[in-house]
Amino acid sequence: MQPSLTGRVAVVTGAGRGLGRDMALGLARRGATVVGPAHIATDFDDLTPAEALPGRIIPVRADLRRSADCDMVVKTALAAGGLHILVNNAGLTLTYICPDLYRRPLPPKFWEATDEIVQNVIDTNFVAADKLARRVAPLMVGQGWGRIINVTTMLQTMNRIGFSPYGPSKAALEMATWVWSQELEGSGVTVNIVNPGAGANTPGMAEEMRRKSREGSVERLVEPEQMVPPLLWVVSRDADCVNGMRYDAKQWNPSLPPAEAARRTGRPVGFALREPLEPPEDPGSLSR
Repeated sequence: MQPSLTGRVAVVTGAGRGLGRDMALGLARRGATVVGPAHIATDFDDLTPAEALPGRIIPVRADLRRSADCDMVVKTALAAGGLHILVNNAGLTLTYICPDLYRRPLPPKFWEATDEIVQNVIDTNFVAADKLARRVAPLMVGQGWGRIINVTTMLQTMNRIGFSPYGPSKAALEMATWVWSQELEGSGVTVNIVNPGAGANTPGMAEEMRRKSREGSVERLVEPEQMVPPLLWVVSRDADCVNGMRYDAKQWNPSLPPAEAARRTGRPVGFALREPLEPPEDPGSLSR
């Protein structure tokens, strides 16, 4: 059983759907107040859970590509009681870049993406996370405790042919996680990664991919709720000395004590990027 998060205030970006929604609910069920920025109006329905929670979720309409909106999200959290946890989850995925990705005989070339698509992917997947981290880090250092959690992707996805600019945008956030973790070492603020570790069953995943997963012709998709146990471990006081690590939900065993599950699953951020990578044989094996 994870300890209570009563009194903690978290920002979970992209909280209106998919991975973000389940992570926001997971934190609120432990008593945290969760500020959930989303920029699509219909997402707010999903930010109002039917069940009563020990904590609460505060929906915020925000486009995190805009600096003023990032400022507003931070101010909302501070007004709600502080800012202790930042989960950089919001992202534009492969189906935004190439809507017919799963129906194409060959993956798209990097030059097929428009300037607008490339800019939006980089701004959402990396720049927005960087903006928020730069705003919250001094606050967390000042209070002597804080957690920054980034959601990147499988290392094989970052350098995979046909996955640009998604892979490069997540590689930027992966390496930034390492730099931030080292610069914050010893401050009481940690920076870690929690990932699905395989394709995630989110609204951005094409129905064709879901069907193949159900049929067993491709790797089974990770359900969004599987992100919650490793997230709760990383934000706990038991993980005060955990910094610069990545945890994949697919490999996490929730039947084990959290510390043991973390020991078996955790890897240093970006560890495989220091060695040659071979792309997976299965073209359907992709992840956020």
